[in-house]
Amino acid sequence: MKTFCFVNYYRKLLRKAPIRRYSSNSSDSNSNNIENIRNIGILAHIDAGKTTTTERMLFYSGKIRSMGEVHHGNTVTDYMEQERQRGITITSAAVSFPWRGNQINLIDTPGHIDFTMEVEQSLAVLDGAVIVLDASAGVEAQTLTVWRQATGYRVPRILYLNKMDRADADHVACARAVRDKLHAEPLLLHAPVLHEGRFIGLIDLITLEEIIWTQGRGQNFTRRKLTEKDDGPKWANSLDGHVQLVDTLSSMDDQLAETIIQQDSLDNLDSRDIEAAVRRVTIDMKGFPILCGSSYKNIGVQTLMDGVISYLPSPLQCNELYKCFDQDLAARAFKVQHDDQRGVLTFMRLYGGEISKGQKIYNLARDKSEQAGALYVGLADEYKPVETVTAGNIAVVSSLKATMTGDLVTSTQAAATRAKERLSTTLKDQDKVEELMLPSARQRLQALDSQPSGEELAEVLLGIGTTIPEPVFLCSIEPPSTAYQNALDIALAELTREDPSLRVSTDEETGQMVLAGMGELHLEIIKERIIREYKIDVELGPLQIAYREALVGTAKHTIAVDKKIGNARQQVKVTMSAKNLKVAQDKVLRLDKSAESAANLSHIHPRTLQAVRAGVTTALQHGPKLGCPLVDVQVTLHWLEVTRSTSESVLTATVVQCLRKVFEEAESVLLEPVMSLEVVCPESHSARVLADLTRRRAEIQNIQLRHQNKVIWCLAPLSELLGYSSALRSLSSGLAAFSMEFHANRQLQPHDEEKAIKNVTGF
Repeated sequence: MKTFCFVNYYRKLLRKAPIRRYSSNSSDSNSNNIENIRNIGILAHIDAGKTTTTERMLFYSGKIRSMGEVHHGNTVTDYMEQERQRGITITSAAVSFPWRGNQINLIDTPGHIDFTMEVEQSLAVLDGAVIVLDASAGVEAQTLTVWRQATGYRVPRILYLNKMDRADADHVACARAVRDKLHAEPLLLHAPVLHEGRFIGLIDLITLEEIIWTQGRGQNFTRRKLTEKDDGPKWANSLDGHVQLVDTLSSMDDQLAETIIQQDSLDNLDSRDIEAAVRRVTIDMKGFPILCGSSYKNIGVQTLMDGVISYLPSPLQCNELYKCFDQDLAARAFKVQHDDQRGVLTFMRLYGGEISKGQKIYNLARDKSEQAGALYVGLADEYKPVETVTAGNIAVVSSLKATMTGDLVTSTQAAATRAKERLSTTLKDQDKVEELMLPSARQRLQALDSQPSGEELAEVLLGIGTTIPEPVFLCSIEPPSTAYQNALDIALAELTREDPSLRVSTDEETGQMVLAGMGELHLEIIKERIIREYKIDVELGPLQIAYREALVGTAKHTIAVDKKIGNARQQVKVTMSAKNLKVAQDKVLRLDKSAESAANLSHIHPRTLQAVRAGVTTALQHGPKLGCPLVDVQVTLHWLEVTRSTSESVLTATVVQCLRKVFEEAESVLLEPVMSLEVVCPESHSARVLADLTRRRAEIQNIQLRHQNKVIWCLAPLSELLGYSSALRSLSSGLAAFSMEFHANRQLQPHDEEKAIKNVTGF
């Protein structure tokens, strides 16, 4: 009855305002014009409402007939069994839908830090992103991570304040948090409309219109221009917000500032001029629009989709790097998936040209050609076969054997050569180099010993793959019997191709297969997938921490080998030293430049040097203390004598033997992974949570009040956080939540080191 009264009250107030049905039908003629395409990703902290928002977008665009809910396990983008059971997103899903004559290609990404690799892969191919914030919590731990990742890939963003229906939602505090924590300039475009404490609509601060959602499942709403006479204080507050928005915009956008100066007044400013200024500022990443809504309550999703079309760039306005391909195909793979019926499916973002069914493609990263199989357009786990996919869209290609995540493909080797030549010419302008340089490319360039040529620079820029984070957890994995070993090898090979952050290796001493991943949940889900999808009842051993070792001192050692194997005489004499030094991966091995050594090392054959490098890589995998990989080590080769008859494997083995002696003499210390932890708990339970964190060797960085909760930011050793989820639940009566991500490797104290060695070795 109460709901009917307040709707009726607003109906009378807005009887002159037309009620618009604001959802598209899938039958809309969807223009293939590249200007009408938006490739976006939805990024957020866990439980901010990414999947719910995606589901509403699909419903209002007419792509699906009914809306699913995460807690019911029936959403389109969370299609994996584990996603539906746990109510979380594990793997990114791509969906395309029409909206007002445009096409939105959307990627729904995971929020959990264990699956940050999925976010990283998706960001590499996005033109824009929607960052979803919980309006009651503001900027959270994972929000900071995805923001940092998006900044690295130079992706323009708009922010969506979800859950505005909550009593503790505060859009002004969220805008302040964006400025303070993300160091970004917020552009607040909406203000909430409340009736008897209930969130029922928005005020558009650009047009000064009130938008009220009235009936149905959020499909119908009314728009009404605010007036001073009818709305009084509401109009005054909205006008203040409007003036503040225009003021902020004019300080960032010269075009709008000129328009204001010419008109000599803000009153006559056209809302289209303001919208155009917001778009320019967003694409240049000087400012970030903030839109409001409540996806679960079906309010504000249509205005968010309008915002995506209005403010985020089309494929033509970005991707400058790929223009060197001209009319040729240019596409980057961002996801590999194994499908029971269709085999290996590779998701590709097309930047230029078009791809056809059964076409031959050339992979620049692997330097090989492959035959594409069938071609599909994806809607989460459903695939529609097509003949061709054009630039700006996302294609799903089957039957590719060599192409991995992050690889760039084109039509032929000749097309790749032409593109590199064009790009080399463009890169002669230093300003262009800075404009096209992404952080991952800069890291690779810093690792090079010498100044790269134009062609090398072009290859580095085009060959950018995603940076794979180091795993923090290890555990053994065993099949139920030896009969399943081959099937398990195939399953793990497929899973590591899908998820590059998962590592599989075999322990040399025990022969055990070791699985390494990003967290407890990550490895648990991999186990479940092997049991469900591959029908192998695997067993995982106890979780172990991925410790690292670092050298304390420096040492030098010479080793000589003189053996006869068969008819060939194997003779090697090598002198090497090692010290603790933070160096790039390519600079781990250096050659001694002193007069005596330089004369000896100047004639080393490249193949011989390659064998030495292989030996160094192998030796660094096992430190002297606990057999953990060594980090921040620089190895120097002082002397090398090797006969022609000596095989490369003997040389590699001798280098390994020599370095093991060097590491033993130099001695090492153990480093443990330290995590950055954010704990949100009620004030009533905070004392117990803080006491528990102190016991876990945590360093408290900051404590903030957020409504009735305390937010604790701290650094804690990963070894103390095993099973922290259930411990925190019992400490806080299930009211607290936490998120963590890898921070750095840190040296252990002597007594903690003894304890760690005892835990791993048993003595």
